[in-house]
Amino acid sequence: MNNLYKFLLISSAILGLLAIGMLFFGRGLLATGPFVVSALVCLAFGGRSISILNQMSFTIWVLAAVSVGFFFPQYFQKIGDFKCTRFIVPLIQLIMFTMGTEMSWKDFESVIKTPKAVLIGLVSHFTIMPLVGFTLAKSFGFAPEIAAGVILMGSVPSGVTSNVLAFIAKANMPLSVTIAAISTLAAPFMTPLLMKSLAGQYVAIDLQAMMLHVAEIIILPIVSGLLINKFFRNTVRKVQFLLPKISMFGVLMMMIVIVSSGRDSLLVIGPLLFLSAIIHHTIGYLLGYWASRFMGLDEASCRTISLEVGMQNGGLASGIALQMGKIATVGLASVIAVPWMTISGSTLANWWCKKDNDTADKSIY
Repeated sequence: MNNLYKFLLISSAILGLLAIGMLFFGRGLLATGPFVVSALVCLAFGGRSISILNQMSFTIWVLAAVSVGFFFPQYFQKIGDFKCTRFIVPLIQLIMFTMGTEMSWKDFESVIKTPKAVLIGLVSHFTIMPLVGFTLAKSFGFAPEIAAGVILMGSVPSGVTSNVLAFIAKANMPLSVTIAAISTLAAPFMTPLLMKSLAGQYVAIDLQAMMLHVAEIIILPIVSGLLINKFFRNTVRKVQFLLPKISMFGVLMMMIVIVSSGRDSLLVIGPLLFLSAIIHHTIGYLLGYWASRFMGLDEASCRTISLEVGMQNGGLASGIALQMGKIATVGLASVIAVPWMTISGSTLANWWCKKDNDTADKSIY
């Protein structure tokens, strides 16, 4: 097995070099597609043998999915007369349902035990990211629908990946789960209100319709998952090992479809959107951490709120963009942001983990 992993890693390096060589000799970006996708798939499988690459496995798969959608959009835009974008909302609902089956009413106990930390996390999340998104949209001078997408990315609730990263970062896990759950349940109210206030100048926002759409995408699947977990707990436990894989598959398929639908726009605006995403989420991590520090929270809680503020639910942003009928424009910011959030969030979590391990090693000696 080790030889197979080595072969895949070597193949990934060779394919990557071939893609770079094609760019260098002027063959064009789109011609590198088969080499880029193959290199990332080989890296995702081969990286299982190396600890740091194994931890970034999901990130690599996201990049592979984005690459598939970018280089081969024609296969994921339509099946006959059926538009593939119609898969997006069911895929998000599937992800939210799996999230619900892994939750219980105990996840909300932190509201009672540590109300200050929960309140700081929620206020930070729904102020820092929307306002930074609005500022970036203004500063970069994006076209109206692209600008609305950047603001939308800042107005959605915490991403489910933040809980996993909080565990890696040795942060406050109960607080992470609580903030993610409450921000998600608050999204049908908060996201439309923020969009109406901050993005209404760029695109028309039907407040009531958006509230209903977000509730349909989030509340119904999560409540269904919670009820199934409560009344059929033994059955859920038997299939629980499959749920993260189902959720991961849903995210990857969603990325492929969204990128395929907006590929032409990405060729034009992609680099600027990527720079915007880097600034947006980096500021989220920093202000989330230091706002918590300023309010006197402990280190573990500060790390949690940093991740909960900086990590957004890109899938929900895509679903809202689809319901607005603007997936190829408003939905682009989420496509760019998801890979960056995964890379930056996992890097930050692993840095915190390593920092704690190094401190522990020094204390031994």
